[in-house]
Amino acid sequence: MTLRSDQRRWGGVAKTFHWLMALGIVGAGVLGLVMTGMERGMAKLNAFALHKSIGLTVLALFVLRLAWRFFDRRPADLPMPRIQRITAHAVHGVLYLFMLAIPLSGWIYNSARGYPLQWFKQFNLPALAEKSDDLAQLAIGVHVWLFWLLVVVLAAHVGGALLHHFFERDDTLRRMLPFARLRATPPGDAP
Repeated sequence: MTLRSDQRRWGGVAKTFHWLMALGIVGAGVLGLVMTGMERGMAKLNAFALHKSIGLTVLALFVLRLAWRFFDRRPADLPMPRIQRITAHAVHGVLYLFMLAIPLSGWIYNSARGYPLQWFKQFNLPALAEKSDDLAQLAIGVHVWLFWLLVVVLAAHVGGALLHHFFERDDTLRRMLPFARLRATPPGDAP
């Protein structure tokens, strides 16, 4: 597997960003759901700290991923109906927006509540806003709503990949899977 993407598949760096961020997003989401139901105490505080650290990691990976996209090429779209291509690009755009907005809204909430923000207990990050109950309520509302919208968009993203894999039988999913071999003949190589 090459580090850079080519005309047919995503490269190793793009795949690594994709799957690390997927793990981080799912981990932060599951932890967020679990921690809200926990009783007050050190376990809950530690869960919140871990949730915040994972969210900050997703944000940092997003910035690195975006920077990498400027240097890496994008594989050509596979043949598909125009509406599918438009939908796929729109879903990816919305996912990118959520990968930025959800961690930032959490950071703003944390700042507006006046809580310190640490990354895995290694260093503190600056507040993004002054302490404000109104801003905190707005930020947590945005954070929660965006999370649930993300769940819907991720379901569409995963559903689309599985649709292409099992029903369209093309390489959409295989191009992003680590170590997967492509099954389709590249365009222009068909007999």
